[in-house]
Amino acid sequence: MSQPILVTGAAGGPQGSTRRFVTQALIQRGLPVRALVHKLDDRSDRLSELGAEVIEGDLLNPTSTRAALQGIRRAYFTYPVADGLMEATAIFAQAAREVETELAVNLSQLQNTPEVPSFRNLQHRLADQIFNWAKVGAVHLHAPPFYENVRAMTAKSIPEQAAIFLPWGKGDAIFPLVGAEDVGRVATALLASESTPKQNAYDLILEMPTAIEIANTLTTLLGRPIRYVEITDEQWAQTVRERINAHAVDHLSHLWQFFRESRFRKGEDGFRATTGEIRTQTGIEPQTLEQFFRRGASGEQATKIAEGLDVKIKTLMRTAL
Repeated sequence: MSQPILVTGAAGGPQGSTRRFVTQALIQRGLPVRALVHKLDDRSDRLSELGAEVIEGDLLNPTSTRAALQGIRRAYFTYPVADGLMEATAIFAQAAREVETELAVNLSQLQNTPEVPSFRNLQHRLADQIFNWAKVGAVHLHAPPFYENVRAMTAKSIPEQAAIFLPWGKGDAIFPLVGAEDVGRVATALLASESTPKQNAYDLILEMPTAIEIANTLTTLLGRPIRYVEITDEQWAQTVRERINAHAVDHLSHLWQFFRESRFRKGEDGFRATTGEIRTQTGIEPQTLEQFFRRGASGEQATKIAEGLDVKIKTLMRTAL
């Protein structure tokens, strides 16, 4: 493959970025990558050192988006959980149509419910249709929240209070999850394949734990009791408002409410793990939530205690890369 593969937002964000993973994975396969970044900084410098062609641009700017897509046949499109998704999608789809891309892998959200969980989710459903109408070879990755999101939301309360504070109801409602790396592996496999995908969309669900099950998993893993404590939507929004933007707060608040009140059961209403699909696409066994958390702890550190706080917890729950 002589033409570069475009990865948007390649420098990645603070939590579980698939974009950075895809960029690195494609380069490791020996494929040329054009990395579109919002600004040039230390993160983009590291991409250049890996061998990526780094360009600065803005997905909300038609001129820079067209420039990024020049000479591109395959691309990975993602947009942060922030305002501007619809505009960025329309701009990108139009530019991709002009250069006649053969494959545009689009990171989207779950769409297997007749009811729309949030305004952001509605935007993704509409954005998928824009890509389809543009006839740019779009393939949609329908993903739930990432494991990294769970870790970020509990990174402070677990080491300090041995508790998970979330507005997830009494703790018995299911919440679909997937690891960002596995989503990135699927995207990489599709982009690197010599053939075009047979499907227009892939549902990527790996686990459907309840809040109590997550707490129990961490209890076993950490060797100390971890409680799940139900809080209100308002309390949760108040605690995260300084760390994430209003668009993300609104989306996640409605998402938690949707799953909390919908009372989905495992294996019902389309909520089934797609482990086999992910394994088929990547050739690798997908990572469980327990394995994801376990990866954060090393054997020696796991047994040490510093100032009354288990170092294993500190390591395990550190901020996601």
